[in-house]
Amino acid sequence: MSGWVKICGLTTAEGVSAAMDAGVDAIGFVFAHSVRRVTAERAGELARPARQRLTCIAVTQHPGQSEVDEIVRGFHPDLLQTDLEDFAHLHLPQRLARLPVVRATDAPLAEYPPRLLFEGERSGSGEVGNWEQAAALAKRTRLILAGGLHAGNVAAAIRAVRPFGVDASSGVEARAGVKSTTKIMEFVQAARAAFSEIET
Repeated sequence: MSGWVKICGLTTAEGVSAAMDAGVDAIGFVFAHSVRRVTAERAGELARPARQRLTCIAVTQHPGQSEVDEIVRGFHPDLLQTDLEDFAHLHLPQRLARLPVVRATDAPLAEYPPRLLFEGERSGSGEVGNWEQAAALAKRTRLILAGGLHAGNVAAAIRAVRPFGVDASSGVEARAGVKSTTKIMEFVQAARAAFSEIET
């Protein structure tokens, strides 16, 4: 399969099932302030069917050490996603992979991590990111594009940016905080087709 596809902000068992049925690579559970916020224990319950099949991601923003410790204990994520600068003060288990978030408003760096998520100024807002900026950055690292993506624009985003992967949350919802089975399937199909197109 082409490209790396993540569905973020899952809050229901139905949403997790839809993401699995659609053939995504990763699912994200939000622990930052959001309508999609879940507890570590709830994320652990929701992720149970996906273990060993998908990458289960804890999505945070500027967390304290105690919050991260609680997430690790209660959820056991495969990967922690948070803003790049947050990792400087966090002590993480060696097994826990990292997905740094770099925002369109961040100052340019001399060197970027080997993999990152490129996001707009506010996560989960549904605002489309700066694709021109993302495209330049995608030439320097394995970039996962987020920000306002949905089935209607993900193909154009992939063609413009040529990212390693894409990430959708609000763009695949039936209503705020609740995912749509149909929208998830349509998004993944559109993303897979676009990734296949740029690879040929």
